[in-house]
Amino acid sequence: MKKFSWRGLFIIIFFCVTAFFLAPMVIPNLPSWWSKHHLKLGLDLRGGMQILLEVDTSELSAADARNAVEQNIKIIRERIDQFGVAEPSIQKLGENRIMVQLPGVSDYKAAENLIKQTAMLEFKLVAPQDEAKRVIETIDRNISSNLDKFPVLAEMAKKDKSIMADTTSTDSLKTGEGIFSSLIRPGEMDFEVQYSDVRLIQDLLADTLFAQMVPMGYQLALDKADTENPRADRNLYVLSSAAQLTGGDLAKAKVEYGSATSTDPRIANKPYISIEMKREGARKFERVTADNVGKRLAIVLDGVVYSAPNIQERIAGGRAQITGRFTATEANELAIVLNTGNLIAPIKPVSTSIIGATLGADSIRKGTMAGLIGLIIVVLFMIIYYKLCGFIADIALVLNVGFILAMLTAFGATLTLPGIAGIILTIGMAVDANVLIFERIREELDLGKTPRSAVEAGFKRALVTVWDSNLTTVIAGIILYYLGTGPIRGFAVTLVIGIMGSMFTAIVVVRSILDNIVLTGKRTKLSV
Repeated sequence: MKKFSWRGLFIIIFFCVTAFFLAPMVIPNLPSWWSKHHLKLGLDLRGGMQILLEVDTSELSAADARNAVEQNIKIIRERIDQFGVAEPSIQKLGENRIMVQLPGVSDYKAAENLIKQTAMLEFKLVAPQDEAKRVIETIDRNISSNLDKFPVLAEMAKKDKSIMADTTSTDSLKTGEGIFSSLIRPGEMDFEVQYSDVRLIQDLLADTLFAQMVPMGYQLALDKADTENPRADRNLYVLSSAAQLTGGDLAKAKVEYGSATSTDPRIANKPYISIEMKREGARKFERVTADNVGKRLAIVLDGVVYSAPNIQERIAGGRAQITGRFTATEANELAIVLNTGNLIAPIKPVSTSIIGATLGADSIRKGTMAGLIGLIIVVLFMIIYYKLCGFIADIALVLNVGFILAMLTAFGATLTLPGIAGIILTIGMAVDANVLIFERIREELDLGKTPRSAVEAGFKRALVTVWDSNLTTVIAGIILYYLGTGPIRGFAVTLVIGIMGSMFTAIVVVRSILDNIVLTGKRTKLSV
């Protein structure tokens, strides 16, 4: 009875595992439980976008800052998952930075907006017209008294004074008087801003110094831009600064489409967001609508007014609609950010990189070509220099490349361009162990030993050196993985997997082939 071989069992397991995870790459129409295991391609190979984000934790404590970054990562991941991007990579860098990689994404602008949107949802009362007018007049007076703090407005006031100098007494025209109100004009219900002045108004609204010019208890906000006519004038609202409800009161949001026969022009044949409040939020909403019948309630998202409907009556049930001038895609994105909640702390993009699908395909082609050239050169060298033993080493080399790809698939790792470089490097390093072993075998044969004895002695004496050299490389790869980021990690993963695979194939597979095929019978010579 043939003796049980642990070496043979390990080789069978090695072949089965490698074949199982490589099969989906070459065999179509496999069962779903099998085909779901596929090799992930990184951003540089597949194309897509990479965004480096910085979390603003300046107003948070150290403990809250750490929690804010982790929570923001969780919220961003939920948004991306609902957006439909397959296999995104989201990781923390340093103390307050987040790296987001979205392979395969094509709508770059929509993806970036979805990620960075704070999604601060608030319901605020709109100030009545006479009250809004008094607020604007107060802002004018405050700016006039502090005109030197607003260089752009001061320059505008200077130009206005020079224009009016010909028709108005210079002494009677106070510089800066009514400068802010000159940027807006009364509309049907609110104020209007011409497109040419929108950028300036946006800059002012984002200026903390300008916020001090606004009377206590009020805030200004523009309405959402018209996507169909981006150069259209915008409405400017005067709102109560107190939020009657917030996104925390929201239970869920979903996109719906108004009927073409609807009498409401805001939703007729248009997408809108249907929102449902939590139990406590529904109670708040009912109280607010009951106490403010006849007034308008603005729905504000990230400081932009999406709609400001008039409250006709008390509304029970906690249901409302967000209507606005947005497309179906924008409505879907808005529903996603509302459902995933507010970002704990604001974020801002530090850098954005976009890699086209064509460039990714070109990287795959060039990387594959480089790998094949390297493999062919090593294969030919081993055959020419070590003859039959070199051919056996080449078989192990091919198995090792397959093992690397199989393990990347098994562990859900991502193959990147630096990863391909790691595979190419591994191809050269994988034969190091075989070279050491074969040289030892040659030395033993030169001493007059039989092929079987030479093989046993060669493996035994080279084993320590093989372990030492490969172990140091594995340690270096592990350090690279834990201290590196992105491409460096991809290189480290393939390097470590390749080294481990090459050790197994050299020590176990090659030894088994030599024992069971080359050294059968009473062979007196060994082709090495």
